[in-house]
Amino acid sequence: MSTATSLVGAVVLVAGLGVTAQLVADRLRVPSVGFLLVAGVLVGPQGFGVVRPELFGEAGLQAIVGLSVGIIVFEGAFHLTVDRVREASREALGLVTVGALLSLVGTTTAVRVVFGVDWAVAVLVGSLLVATGPTVITPILQVVPVRDRVAAALETEGIINDVVAAILAVATFEFVVADSPTPLVVVEAFLLRLFVGVAVGAAVGWCVATLLDRLRLAADTATQSARLVVLTAALAAFAIAGSLLSEAGIAAAATAGLVLGNSDIPHRELIAEFKGGVTLFVLSFVFIVLAALLSLDDLRALGVAGLGVVVLVVVFARLLGALLATVGGSLATNERLFIGLLGPRGIVPASVATLFAIELRPTNPTAATVLVGTVFSVIFATVIFQGGLARHLAQALDIVPTHTLIVGAGRVGTELADRFEARGEEVIMVDKDASAVERARAAGHRAVHGDATDASTLDAADAKRASVVVAATADDDVNMLVAQLAATRFDVETVVARANQPDNLAAFEDLDVEPISAGFAVADAIDDAIERPALSHWLADAGRTGDVLEVELRNDALAGRPVEAVTDDLPSGCLVAMVSRDGEDRVPDGAFTLSTGDHLTLICETNDALREAREYCQGD
Repeated sequence: MSTATSLVGAVVLVAGLGVTAQLVADRLRVPSVGFLLVAGVLVGPQGFGVVRPELFGEAGLQAIVGLSVGIIVFEGAFHLTVDRVREASREALGLVTVGALLSLVGTTTAVRVVFGVDWAVAVLVGSLLVATGPTVITPILQVVPVRDRVAAALETEGIINDVVAAILAVATFEFVVADSPTPLVVVEAFLLRLFVGVAVGAAVGWCVATLLDRLRLAADTATQSARLVVLTAALAAFAIAGSLLSEAGIAAAATAGLVLGNSDIPHRELIAEFKGGVTLFVLSFVFIVLAALLSLDDLRALGVAGLGVVVLVVVFARLLGALLATVGGSLATNERLFIGLLGPRGIVPASVATLFAIELRPTNPTAATVLVGTVFSVIFATVIFQGGLARHLAQALDIVPTHTLIVGAGRVGTELADRFEARGEEVIMVDKDASAVERARAAGHRAVHGDATDASTLDAADAKRASVVVAATADDDVNMLVAQLAATRFDVETVVARANQPDNLAAFEDLDVEPISAGFAVADAIDDAIERPALSHWLADAGRTGDVLEVELRNDALAGRPVEAVTDDLPSGCLVAMVSRDGEDRVPDGAFTLSTGDHLTLICETNDALREAREYCQGD
């Protein structure tokens, strides 16, 4: 069989295994990376020998892995908006500075002491294991619901540390292979690559954002062009910066993604959907190929000492670093512990370690063995154990929040999800239409694919911890069954159902759920537009900030205090418009005394103020 035929067969096999791993992972609701790594080992030289290094060639392998990493990093950065970072900016900053430094020092020291290698090699391993990238964090967070501020901190850390780790590792590698190395070599190489990458990425991102803005007036056929332009931007940023300085391309891809992700570009949701699919395929392919090139002899050579280093890296370097990095922030102690115990390593350390080992093995086989063995041991341990136990860990630490479950990812469901999440609420969507689920995920929502009339689907969407279930499909029969399951089997406190046909209102009411008639809702909206135009226009404005919120008063410190005093303590721009007590609604004056259990209707000018007011009233 010719080399070309063997290569085609290997590529097809890897692609098929990647798709299979994703399907199995979706079915089991666990991250797919563990399955990809196992599949790679099975088809590699240590297994059936179908995927071998010589099929790709050293230059070909570097090009494939490099471009793939660029796409993956670009994808993660594209979703990292400024608003997302602000949700946990203090913690994210600590994780990418103090946390990264302590991880580097701890890992380096452990490798040096346990294996006795040179400090330069130990720093090289420590540099790579700083990374906790989006390729492993994002899949975990898709199946393990946590509060937005926790997810934001982890995602921000993953994007930034991927870039820092890759560039720092390249700079350290230059020190390792230099004839007359000095520590200054590392500093110069790091700063120069970071500067070149950021400059090129910012330029490419700005140019592409400007081009896409001009496509805004084009026909719908411009959507496909916009997708291709964005994909080309990721590749161009990586290639241009990489041609100037090796590994500067990762910083360029990340910067271009950040610029485009925070720009007002047309067709954004469709671009994100397309780009997410490409990234998923590339991620599956590269992880399997890298795992196939792994020599199990490198893992066995480390022996018990290798396991000791994994424990030191995972438990002490990561956990202590994360705890110290998040001191003084808004996260609770249990949330900080969760972040410290969740530090899976992904594609960047795997790819860079594999390529470096190929260069090191002829001249320094011991260093190559320690490098590859340690990096992949940590990857296997963190992906399989932390990824597999993440849900149980979140539940044990009590950081899984209650949420609103929306059945139906159509226009009504998506609009509701946008509104709830703008107020800082956790939302999970369910739909049996796979394309609707993908659109919801591309828009940044957490979504589950399945038939919501099946109790197992609702269970998979954590209906048992939902505080509100909304049945918002266009089918009344589906809405009735979902409402009945939510109220009786899952004991959800508040169930709201969309009644598309007015004749079905009585049936919904018999189920003891709150029906919303589509026809009556339109009539109410028209009436509001006529009689209360200012309020109606404000509530209907999709781009508004702020909202009206009803919250139960659970903060005992506020009980017995007058409304006037409580209003003074609320964020600026918030007022108490109504108080509901024992089924009676009243517009309070300043002297009205509040009691625990009162339901307060708040009007807030900004979403941030609304979130703060809700947490304050609930005692969070």
